[in-house]
Amino acid sequence: MNVVPLTAETGRQTGTGSSRRLRAEGQVPGTVYGLGHEPVSVTVSRSELRRALSTPAGINALIELNFDGTSQYTLVKDLQRHPVRREPIHLDFQRIDPEQPIVLTVPIHMRGEAKKVAANGGMIDQTLNALPVSVRPDSIPNEFFVDVSDMELDDVLTVADLTLPEGVTSDIDDDTPVVTSMLTRAAIMAARAAASAEAGGEGEATEAGEE
Repeated sequence: MNVVPLTAETGRQTGTGSSRRLRAEGQVPGTVYGLGHEPVSVTVSRSELRRALSTPAGINALIELNFDGTSQYTLVKDLQRHPVRREPIHLDFQRIDPEQPIVLTVPIHMRGEAKKVAANGGMIDQTLNALPVSVRPDSIPNEFFVDVSDMELDDVLTVADLTLPEGVTSDIDDDTPVVTSMLTRAAIMAARAAASAEAGGEGEATEAGEE
């Protein structure tokens, strides 16, 4: 089980003014909750938080949060960012039991190049970017991949086409589309223009024959 350690401080004052001062000092206010315990207000170093979330697991990193002389396994369940600077301004840590399955969302990435689709004036559209799954904390996948290499126009790849590791399950229907292929707008317009021109040419040929 890959665990990222992170130290937190307790006893922070709550309120907008206090939170603003903490952020100015390079700290991020947060809350720890879950497993039947009372919520605890904490602060963590912004730079250390960035390090903790920069592993391949990203936001799904299993974090060993150390505060008040205790160590608790947690996941980041809500991360709020500044609308412009995009730096973290508040977050919630959820306590977890390492022996019990948890529900989280794992990102889906495309792999390969859909050459047949591109050659026929098409495009690839990813309609599902992440998959909610249930999994034990020691088996959290970093990501899922869907291979688009063999796709042709009007093909659809669904959740059933994803390979879920052993012990990972999802309640999302297997028929849910993940990636679809379709004609681009430009290709559709070009096809319509060609069809219109062909229809016009046939009309002129008919008139000429009548004369």
